[in-house]
Amino acid sequence: MASSLTKDAASTAGPQKTFFGHPRGLATLFMTEMWERFSYYGMRALLVYYLVSGGADAATGSQGGGLAMTAATATAIYSVYVSMVYLMAMPGGWFGDRVWGARKTVTVAGFVIMAGHLSLAIPGQAMFFVGLILVAIGSGLLKANISTMVGHLYDGPDDPRRDGGFTLFYIGINVGAFVAPFVIGTVGKEHNWHFGFALAAVGMGLGLLQFLIGTRNLSPKSSVVPNPLSPEERRSILVKVLGVVIAAAVFYGVIIAIGVYTLNWALVPLTLAGLVIPVAVLVRIKRDRDLSGTEQKKMNGYIWFFVAAAVFWMIYDQGGSTLSLFADSKTAGSVLGIDFSATWYQSLNPLYVMALAPVFAWLWLWLARKNQEPSTVVKFAMGLVLVGASFFVFIIPMGMAGDGGKVSPMWLVSIYMIQTIGELCLSPVGLSVTTKMAPQKYASQMMGVWFLAVTAGDCTTGLLSLAGVDLNGTGIIALQAGLAAVAGIAVFMYRKKVQELMGGVR
Repeated sequence: MASSLTKDAASTAGPQKTFFGHPRGLATLFMTEMWERFSYYGMRALLVYYLVSGGADAATGSQGGGLAMTAATATAIYSVYVSMVYLMAMPGGWFGDRVWGARKTVTVAGFVIMAGHLSLAIPGQAMFFVGLILVAIGSGLLKANISTMVGHLYDGPDDPRRDGGFTLFYIGINVGAFVAPFVIGTVGKEHNWHFGFALAAVGMGLGLLQFLIGTRNLSPKSSVVPNPLSPEERRSILVKVLGVVIAAAVFYGVIIAIGVYTLNWALVPLTLAGLVIPVAVLVRIKRDRDLSGTEQKKMNGYIWFFVAAAVFWMIYDQGGSTLSLFADSKTAGSVLGIDFSATWYQSLNPLYVMALAPVFAWLWLWLARKNQEPSTVVKFAMGLVLVGASFFVFIIPMGMAGDGGKVSPMWLVSIYMIQTIGELCLSPVGLSVTTKMAPQKYASQMMGVWFLAVTAGDCTTGLLSLAGVDLNGTGIIALQAGLAAVAGIAVFMYRKKVQELMGGVR
């Protein structure tokens, strides 16, 4: 029905404007995602620095006015926050499918994210955590649904423009992520934290404004609720949610009243939830009797990829915490006499992705034509070994800076490049294999399951920090590097077994 509506509109309105040969709505979604990522990555570049600012673990001579936390606590908060963003992608997709539809969900998400950044712009620890919660919820709501809306612009999975459209959309993500640390990061870290957070709110506001203006170019499918809740389901869910909220309010009210509340009372339950929920979701799918024998076998194979991805993200996402703290305190802040903010390192990953992703896409096709393309399992093994290698390299500048000196920025430039190459081996392949191995019954939910691997990896980092492990120490860096390398080698050694479980999926 939606297709016929689109064609009718086209026939009466004459030739339609396009965006690089794609539906005009792609420009709207491209710009929305670009500005949302600008706000998200700009704020994320500031997060750890703001948390430690004014405390013993802040870099000498850095701006004050932060929350004066330890590096361990800052790393835990950062890890839990990032994990919650990805955890919220599943309920975000559920809202789009069953409550509001994708378009309304993205609109609400934009306002929630903007409110979160504005809360961060208000000084005070209470408003800071309110802001983090709002940004995490809003990002989760937006993340799943805006990608769905890109798909709605095309005439099914066989539309030849579809892959190119998602490629352009992916460029928007990386453009926003690349620019943000230069703008938000520099203003926030070098001048005023809260001005930086306010700039993130402005960025999201611009994205939301052009989304609202450009909604007329989106597919009518984006306004449809595919599987709306029945009145009985709605009442049941409201009762359950209300019960959980009341129970949590009573519990934390008592904890605060008796004077034993600390930040760990919030961080530990969230961290444990980020580990338990992914396991529970996988177990629920595995125990579903509606799955055929072939689907059960594929799920057994998928668990290998899930665990491997969790190990990868555990190390990779420390680029915004452990590596950021090292960049600020133990890395020279100038090149050829030009000073720069430590937040600029956060622009390296999107820069490398934009530069190298086309190279890898060409490489896999070239190897495929020669019948030499590595299998999905081998690519995962390569990603794990590379992210482990990046931390083995990290040990060298850590040792060099042990006497209080500062190392060359080129060490971090190299480490981020190795990690990005690992990401390009694992992340796009993981998205693809998730769609290929998903049981038919869970086809629309499995992308959320893939994001849960990020949640599990980041919550492992958070749990280590909360347990008092110094993630900035050489020993733990070497241990993580070794774990990733061993995991990669194990995946490679058992590749035939995993390939067998995958069935006909390559």
